[in-house]
Amino acid sequence: MVETRRERKKRQTRELLVECALRLFGEHGYDGTTVAQIAEAADVSTKTFFNYFPSKEDVLFGATAGGETTPLDVIADRREGESVADLLMRVYDALLAEFREGSAASNPELMATYSRLIMSVPELLARALNRNVEIQHEMALALAKVYPGELDEISAAAVVGAFSGAAQGAALMSMRLGKTEQEFWDALRRGIRIGLDGAPGE
Repeated sequence: MVETRRERKKRQTRELLVECALRLFGEHGYDGTTVAQIAEAADVSTKTFFNYFPSKEDVLFGATAGGETTPLDVIADRREGESVADLLMRVYDALLAEFREGSAASNPELMATYSRLIMSVPELLARALNRNVEIQHEMALALAKVYPGELDEISAAAVVGAFSGAAQGAALMSMRLGKTEQEFWDALRRGIRIGLDGAPGE
């Protein structure tokens, strides 16, 4: 689908707000940055800011926008004969591609700020984990729907839990170890494969 001029403008404004927010968070800290400062840096009004994000916390998670709907879209588009593991790896690939399209994702410094904030601000880590739980629930229901007779909701939830838990564990450890962006994504893929295929040596 071709992006209209209006849609492109909205996407660019959203990305600019995220980028400005991450820069200010890096310079002044999360608590030391206000919505008004973010809006000013992006050259928009605070009203415009709230048209895009309900709160300062939400603008941080704008850096990873798409994580809620993209997995469901990919699962709904299951290919004939595609295994559960292959479908979930395609979910990962789609999330990675979408994430890298964002302006903030192309800046290692901004993404380092994002990772540092998630790991150092308890309410942001809690928000990230709660967000992940909700996404897992929706993915499990979607997965059971496209594998009728193969997966019920419980089995689908277990598979999604293995997928998401492995990704989350690898991601958090990568952040704690200060890995580079490429090392982070490599670790995520390796973690997912272990989650889906089993522990090495089994």
